[in-house]
Amino acid sequence: MNWFPRLATFAFFLVTAAAQSKPQNVLFIAVDDLAATLGCYGDVIAKTPNIDRLAATGVRFSRAYNQLPLCNPTRASIMTGRRPDTIQVYDLDQHFRQALPDVVTLSQAFIEQGHFAGRVGKIYHYNVPASIGTDGFDDPPSWQQTVNPKGRDKMDEALIFNAEPHRKISGALSWLAADGTDEEQTDGMIATETIRLLEEKRNEPFFIAAGFFRPHTPFVAPKKYFDMYPLEEIRLPYAPENDRADIPVPAFAHNCPVPNYGLDETTCRKAVQAYYACVSFIDAQVGRLLDSLDALELAESTTVVFWSDHGYHLGEHAGAWQKRTLFEECALAPLIISAPGFTGNGQACDRIVEFVDVYPTLLDVAGLPSQSGLEGRSLRSLLVDPIATWNGQAITQILRPADDRLKTPVMGRSIRTDRWRYTEWDEGRSGLELYDHHADPNEFQNLAIAPTPHLKKLMTSLRARLEMKALGKVPTTPFHPPRL
Repeated sequence: MNWFPRLATFAFFLVTAAAQSKPQNVLFIAVDDLAATLGCYGDVIAKTPNIDRLAATGVRFSRAYNQLPLCNPTRASIMTGRRPDTIQVYDLDQHFRQALPDVVTLSQAFIEQGHFAGRVGKIYHYNVPASIGTDGFDDPPSWQQTVNPKGRDKMDEALIFNAEPHRKISGALSWLAADGTDEEQTDGMIATETIRLLEEKRNEPFFIAAGFFRPHTPFVAPKKYFDMYPLEEIRLPYAPENDRADIPVPAFAHNCPVPNYGLDETTCRKAVQAYYACVSFIDAQVGRLLDSLDALELAESTTVVFWSDHGYHLGEHAGAWQKRTLFEECALAPLIISAPGFTGNGQACDRIVEFVDVYPTLLDVAGLPSQSGLEGRSLRSLLVDPIATWNGQAITQILRPADDRLKTPVMGRSIRTDRWRYTEWDEGRSGLELYDHHADPNEFQNLAIAPTPHLKKLMTSLRARLEMKALGKVPTTPFHPPRL
């Protein structure tokens, strides 16, 4: 009998058990306005060796969807483990404790079990760049210590180029190839302060959150990162002629109704260059954090979570920019979880998951008690086996305010299944969208415009799933659409 395979398997389980017996710390890395513009997500332009390194040691969720593609709602959702309709947060001004004053946030759940919880930079909402260096729209019960660095980017704001001078730099395509070092920038300081906190708390269980501000506008990064992306190599995304003709009016954000903001192609290419420069700048800071975990011998006892609050448009759909849409580019966002001892590490997972799943997952991985009222489910089984049966569907929504185009506010809700994206604006009264991701991954053809009888049946089935999840009921049974 050949005992070697059995001995190897036994040794693996011993290593796994040893890793999971140590205190499960959490390093919670948030990035602002980062799309799937990463090498490990298949972006051929992005230079992101450090985030790619993290993906190689963890599970990369290639289809993870945020609940509302706007900074405040999505961050409140991930930290409470609840959907926007539950916490009643749809915009930048509402705090989740107005609706749920006693809710236990993710970091609070760790505090309750004896962990230290600290924040450096942006985890909850900040007005960027105006609130850099302050607590922003924070939640004091979530933390035992907070650090709010303010770097050279704040001092150099007068140097920032604004392609749309009629807008504030916070919401305009604006950028600066900055002088000086990484460590002088706010995000470089966030990495430095996070490393200091890791050093201080290395001997006790912790939940340490590092929230980077870039690549949120204005796109500010040291010049060397701009040099990594020569302008002559930058191209704007392809879109077929009349791409917008079959898309409902509310599908495009109220602050971006005109393709490319009316800017010329060269200016738009410079904005893309500046965005990627910021992505590589943030990648370097993530690398510093990962290196510190290794140097402090914390890597084997620390779960690292890397996420962005939502995706981001860089000119898709004939000139859509920034956030606030229900298209794939905005609803999908990076999510990587590297948890010591899990057999799925180093693999990609293409199951449909949601950001509300992060809260229950981290409690499960750390062996902490679950919290009542959570609206996601633990991803633990996918950390063990990324191709395990899952039956996931994701709901993303956005509220359009009344403006010159819309007489009253309109809510849009979208459900993403393995193959389909179905979107309703004002429950269908202001428009419908249906995209087949097997045939049309860029969502160019809206099949809801003139649906066949079979597609009508499909839309009815998707609407039922959408309504079920909107009511807080999670359909875990497989989705079997009508035959087409």
